[in-house]
Amino acid sequence: MHFLPEAIDDYIVAHSQAEPKLLAQLNRETNQKVMQPRMLSGHYQGRVLSLLAKMKTPDAILEIGTYTGYSALCLAEGLAKNGLLHTIDVNEELYDFQKKYFTQSEYASQIKQYLGNATEIIPNIDSKFDLVFIDADKPNYSKYFELIIDKMNPGGIILSDNVLWSGKVVEEVRNDDESTRALLEYNKLLAEDKRVESVILPIRDGLTLTRVL
Repeated sequence: MHFLPEAIDDYIVAHSQAEPKLLAQLNRETNQKVMQPRMLSGHYQGRVLSLLAKMKTPDAILEIGTYTGYSALCLAEGLAKNGLLHTIDVNEELYDFQKKYFTQSEYASQIKQYLGNATEIIPNIDSKFDLVFIDADKPNYSKYFELIIDKMNPGGIILSDNVLWSGKVVEEVRNDDESTRALLEYNKLLAEDKRVESVILPIRDGLTLTRVL
């Protein structure tokens, strides 16, 4: 969903950093072969993720929700020289797709894939994180936050995607709409939790930038 007029959105993309060649290829193949390609971070948001990661230069990144690997590669651009990115996804059908592009990238040795339930995997990752990107099933967003908050280094950054949920967060919520209710609770949690400071950026479907105090 575009929250800005399309012409303005196109102008922003045209005057932001160009999409790297490998990511453009991944973008095309995702749209050609994978269901729900709108889940891809895409050119503009990918450049935002890359720049934020480069500003942080993290030693350890956690990504919850790999999809086809686009956002992981964007985040990896900012890794410290010996840094490591841990990325988790539950969809085994996409594992080889992700691996193909990770292997082609210059970050192949710095990306560790996990397949399974993130709520079970996160507690077993022996690392403190400088940067976390949450972009998985919405009903578990608050649970993911509670699992990672004590594994964050002071000053660490948490990025949360889809927090505006196509504008549904300001509409009447249907009784069966679990995802919107979960996001409303999560957005409230981030706004009120004294361990962090947060701001919602109206980028694509909403991206919350949270700093751990």
